[in-house]
Amino acid sequence: MNDFSLWPVLAGAAAFFVVGMIWYGGLFGKAWQEASGITDEQAESGNMALIFGLCFVCEVLIAAVLWHLLARTNPAPHVVMMMAVGFAGGVMIPAMSINYLFQRKPLVLFLIDGGHFLLGMAAMGGVFVLFR
Repeated sequence: MNDFSLWPVLAGAAAFFVVGMIWYGGLFGKAWQEASGITDEQAESGNMALIFGLCFVCEVLIAAVLWHLLARTNPAPHVVMMMAVGFAGGVMIPAMSINYLFQRKPLVLFLIDGGHFLLGMAAMGGVFVLFR
């Protein structure tokens, strides 16, 4: 397994992105919008192509780092999932929580965003298991 392989990285990032589309689109879109204090006008403003594009670039970076770690350690499939979910629960969500605490963000917003990271990383890990 190479330290970097484009197709698994793109597929893992796409899996994370699809989770976000479902999570913030149909499942928790309105609850997230209310908890974040964003109006309908604000939600529809801005350059959405740029926002979604940069989001995907960030997910590609996350996928590239995780793929590199997996390539260097060559773990069993269940460990791949443990690493992906553990990265979300042990790094991404705690880092996010530090900002949310100081910004006095509501708990419901933390739970929605944290759940997205956890499920998105699980989806990415699942894709990586398939590619290995």
